[in-house]
Amino acid sequence: MIQPGRFLTAEWNHLLMLNYAVNPDLLASYVPAGTELDSFDGNTFLSLVAFEFNQTRVLGVAVPFHRSFEEVNLRFYVRRGERRGVVFIRELVPKFAVAALARAVFGENYLSVPMRHRVEADANNGTVRAEYSWGLGVNRCVAWIETYADSYVPQQNSLAQFIAEHYWGYTWRSNKETLEYQVQHPQWRVREGKRAEFSGNAARFYGDNFAYVFEQPPQSAFLAEGSPVTVFKGARIV
Repeated sequence: MIQPGRFLTAEWNHLLMLNYAVNPDLLASYVPAGTELDSFDGNTFLSLVAFEFNQTRVLGVAVPFHRSFEEVNLRFYVRRGERRGVVFIRELVPKFAVAALARAVFGENYLSVPMRHRVEADANNGTVRAEYSWGLGVNRCVAWIETYADSYVPQQNSLAQFIAEHYWGYTWRSNKETLEYQVQHPQWRVREGKRAEFSGNAARFYGDNFAYVFEQPPQSAFLAEGSPVTVFKGARIV
């Protein structure tokens, strides 16, 4: 069922996903009311996701100088009945107005920081290297991936499908209030990571509770091609 009321349309491209298995206790206090932690093959995952926002429109309007930018988010996975969704710990964008609007409309934990990205495809062997960076000086962080050549649609009940295919978002506003919103897009093709890494001052953006997670290599990494997306207006469920 599609929720009425389109809030945002855009293209999300070159989604770099670094995935870490964590102790569920780390996330317990962030689970919104009305949802429960989701897992894959007995593991609870935390993902660092970096991607390009392009062709952005809010309520059908293209805002000058705010159509193309990067986003990096730290997220985990929940369920509400049959609906599988994501919850964001922190979302970073380089545009102050975008961060302010997302905080006001969805109550998300957005922060505006300087960001850069680079995506290079090797025409000879079909591999792709994508790199996203955010912050400056001693606070600078970098996430990058080098992929295998072949792209594929994730199989049912695979880890890549579990990570990439979530069509609901949940925002914790208080112990008694949760906002649910829908994200619509086709299934994404992905490329597996041959090598991938995070480096930098994770504590600056994610706090000491999460910084230690990034001291180890990700359990999995891949690059999703992306597609046009539609984000619908949210509704309170609790």
